[in-house]
Amino acid sequence: MSREEVAGSSVLARGDRRRTALLEALDHHLREGSLDSINIADISRRAGVTRSAFYFYFDNKASAVAALMEEMYAESMVAADLLRGEGSPDQRVGGMVRALFGSWDRHEHIYRAMYDARGTSSTVRELWDNDRESFVPVVAEVIEAERAGGAAPPGRDAAHLASVLLELNDRMLERLALGGPLAREDLIETVVAIWVHTIYGRFEQ
Repeated sequence: MSREEVAGSSVLARGDRRRTALLEALDHHLREGSLDSINIADISRRAGVTRSAFYFYFDNKASAVAALMEEMYAESMVAADLLRGEGSPDQRVGGMVRALFGSWDRHEHIYRAMYDARGTSSTVRELWDNDRESFVPVVAEVIEAERAGGAAPPGRDAAHLASVLLELNDRMLERLALGGPLAREDLIETVVAIWVHTIYGRFEQ
């Protein structure tokens, strides 16, 4: 590797460390307060960088929250993969829903910040919607495979069903963040029942 390549690699590594430090600082502050209560100066100070460095990586606080969502997206993909696993439909759907709740438990502060930012930032709103829509083919493939194997009856377009079921999950997580009339376990069991009934034409056992 040439001297120029080494120097360029060092600059990139330093930039990655600064971006990581800013995201870690934002994560820390979100655990202690709402997104509105945090200012960029506090984030930059904790990360040990300047305000201008923050704006080099992020347009605003909302776009930084969007970057924090990347880990949650990866966990959601793992949850979706449970639909392809072993076990009864009830077990697989239940595993997926409970995995999503587990992700919310680990990242509750980020979910809350995301909901705050989604109302005012087109960047966060578009990212959230795109992430959700990226799961539609995954769920639709499961529905079509279950139909082909005789486990699920024929029905409406699989992609349309998948899109609505994922909207339900979206609403479920929002209810966790904002509160609602159902207790946690009741919410889980009801969402599982709707998924199972929609795909398999029956309610879970």
